Amino acid sequence: MTAKKFLREKIKVGDRELSVEVGRVAKQASGSVVIRYGDTMLLVAAVGANQPREGIDFFPLTVEYREHNYAAGRIPGNYFRREGRPGEKEVLTARMIDRPCRPLFSEGYRNETQVIASVISADDENDPDVIAITGASCALYLSDIPFPNPIAGVRVGLVNGRYIINPTYDEVRESRINLIVAGTEEAIVMVEAGAKEVSEEIMVEALMLAHKEINRLCRWQKELYKALEIEKRPVEPPVLNEEMLGEIERNYSERLRAALNTEAMGKIASYAAVDALKKEVVESYPEDQPEKRQMAKKIFDELKEKIFREDILGNRRRPDNRRFGEIRPIDIEVGWLPRVHGSALFTRGETQAIVTATLGTKEDEQFIDDLESGEIKRRFLLHYNFPHFSVGEVGRFGSTSRREIGHGALARRALEPVLPSEAEFPYSLRIVSDITESNGSSSMASVCGGSLSLMDAGVPVKAAVAGVAMGLVMEGNRYAILSDIAGAEDHYGDMDFKVAGTREGITALQMDIKIAGINAQIMAEALAQAKKGRMHILGIMEQAIKEPREELSPYAPRIITIKINPDRIRDVIGPGGKMIRSIVEETGAKIDVEDDGTIFIATADGDAAQAAIAKIRSLTAEAEIGETYLGTVSRIVDFGAFVEIFPGTDGLLHISEIAEHRVRDVRDELKEGQQILVKCIGKEGNKIKLSRKAILREEKQKAGHTERAEAAGQGDND
Repeated sequence: MTAKKFLREKIKVGDRELSVEVGRVAKQASGSVVIRYGDTMLLVAAVGANQPREGIDFFPLTVEYREHNYAAGRIPGNYFRREGRPGEKEVLTARMIDRPCRPLFSEGYRNETQVIASVISADDENDPDVIAITGASCALYLSDIPFPNPIAGVRVGLVNGRYIINPTYDEVRESRINLIVAGTEEAIVMVEAGAKEVSEEIMVEALMLAHKEINRLCRWQKELYKALEIEKRPVEPPVLNEEMLGEIERNYSERLRAALNTEAMGKIASYAAVDALKKEVVESYPEDQPEKRQMAKKIFDELKEKIFREDILGNRRRPDNRRFGEIRPIDIEVGWLPRVHGSALFTRGETQAIVTATLGTKEDEQFIDDLESGEIKRRFLLHYNFPHFSVGEVGRFGSTSRREIGHGALARRALEPVLPSEAEFPYSLRIVSDITESNGSSSMASVCGGSLSLMDAGVPVKAAVAGVAMGLVMEGNRYAILSDIAGAEDHYGDMDFKVAGTREGITALQMDIKIAGINAQIMAEALAQAKKGRMHILGIMEQAIKEPREELSPYAPRIITIKINPDRIRDVIGPGGKMIRSIVEETGAKIDVEDDGTIFIATADGDAAQAAIAKIRSLTAEAEIGETYLGTVSRIVDFGAFVEIFPGTDGLLHISEIAEHRVRDVRDELKEGQQILVKCIGKEGNKIKLSRKAILREEKQKAGHTERAEAAGQGDND
């Protein structure tokens, strides 16, 4: 093996330096780098097999991203004390690396390739996810793997009207946008964003700022490539048999065009007609010539894409004959499921989702391992399920796929900005989107259905949210932007651009480009066309349900929130949790206690809730000066008596405050266990001063007033 050249270089990105080190660690990989930003460091290694995988017509790329606990100075909290399967953040970051890299490998490259990004040091400011994108590009580009052009990734925030490149964790929390962009030197190829109802103009401005930084980073990587004097592996691009191509095109083009027309026959019938025609084409060549049959398959697929693109760009016609900006017919039914807390059946064309909203308590919040803080609680969950029957296929049921995790995260990001705060609505929330039919844009159907189901459940959301998937077909200077793309338009088109938001602005974006990238003009046009589509969908949604329901479902728990002095939490919990367990057992209510003294009481039974509140109030009640209490003498001492006015709370009744006359022996006046009325006359810290004398004096004064009133009345009668 040839010794690898060592190189360490740095460049300023945002407010910090980004450094890359090559040729020191993981030298047996095809390419590897240690990339650093602040004190966050990743080792990214890429390996490409020496020979292509036989019998496949796709590129076998695997991308993995791992966050090691040791990077943040922690030991895993599970039983085995080692990292397990990847968490949601790791899956989503792996997808963010994969999506911009995959379309940029040399055409025809079929060697199995792996990219492994490992977080080896993590500070408390810089998220490693966006650094991993640039690190993956460096590992691939600064190697012999045929990855001919570098990419880079940056995050953009908007805090107090100022755009920030690669904001810190704290700045992201304050920011109106959390925008991750990946691109080449020439154009943007991937976007992932969450936002707080921002305008299209703000989003375009942020995207262009991001690409300016990406351009610098890509040019920097090219300088590193020159310094390392790397030679890329040769790749033979696939070549089609021109004679067979002409023959198949002459004989089958018109029949293929008719089979692709989904307006006439629908998706399933169209796919069946195309498959039957493909079989006919392949079988038109002798069985003893497998090479020709294999070539016929490739030519047929190429011809299918060519006809689709010609119809869009030349004939200005979509497969289902819709206008470029037209949304498919939408049908909505809310409250469709009788026993769930909120539900919606959302159908758009041949895409359909059953979406439900379930209200839960603090106990239902999800605990997630987090590199920044160790563990975070998630109050809002959105789970997306894509069963095989939704596309008329047979398949095995297994664990949640990366695609399902990614689509669920996108829909959750779209809905989060309109949710009420925990103080306003102290419930945990779970939305489940079950896709029952799919012909494109099922994640955006999940956004629309999720918004409708929340309203049906009575969640006081700030606004309705809708989403639409945009497409692009582009060749040279000709291009067409398509609204609400169907499956074929996604497959054969050049862009999948999902935009979700309210009437006020954008809440989520996701974009993937299959070509070299797109410019600012096309991006702005796509966002403007998406806004028109979003407003159309919101109008239809508002006809189904305009405002959140005033009442929660009768099957949803009722949560009552009360506040106590944080110093009294121990009284509610009791030794070893004994007291809170007894309240739960007695009342049947769920009780959650926060460190700030907030207590959540959840139950469907109003009487049980009131009983729990009364018990907690009695445990945590505090004496107020001037108030009268019925107390029990708990202990007698020489200088007075201790009187329990609340469970576990005693006050001192000094000997001088027992009676109006002079008391020589407390036991002459009081007995342990005796119930007496006392008044709080003072507090010093936790010490409570009580008086019985004040009560006796008041009673005596009242009696005197009564006698005088009666005497006056008797005199009038005389």
